[in-house]
Amino acid sequence: AFLGPPEVNISSCLNCINVTIKLPTSHFRKNEKLLSLIDIYKELDYVITLRTLDGEHKRPREKTTEEIFNTVIEELYPNRNYCVSVMVTASLNKYSIPSAWKCVTTETVAQQDYHTVAIAGAVCLSLMLAGALKYMHAGGYILPHKSLPHTLV
Repeated sequence: AFLGPPEVNISSCLNCINVTIKLPTSHFRKNEKLLSLIDIYKELDYVITLRTLDGEHKRPREKTTEEIFNTVIEELYPNRNYCVSVMVTASLNKYSIPSAWKCVTTETVAQQDYHTVAIAGAVCLSLMLAGALKYMHAGGYILPHKSLPHTLV
């Protein structure tokens, strides 16, 4: 039986890629319950292949005992496009299908700063708005506390 392909999602971070891997499902059942690959093999190996403009680089083989896990590939160049494919193997089963390639562009410092500035700006704006509404309410411009006396109506 072939293992794979795993489900892979990637997101970029500063000079790095965050890779989330979900192991492929097995077709083995025990008492009507579908067994996970961890139930069967206890431990699996996975190899991440990184594709860049200058070719493919296989990363060192790593082990997992989790159904869903993530790993970070660091020390990458900012603002570059990287693609990732993951292959899962077991000690007793070397036949596996790699995941489809997923690609992402690593972030630059400027992008990171832009995110921070955008979030800080939104927080400031909402605080100013809340403050303005509070003063208008306190001053009786909106939702006045008490109705006007009869003589003024």
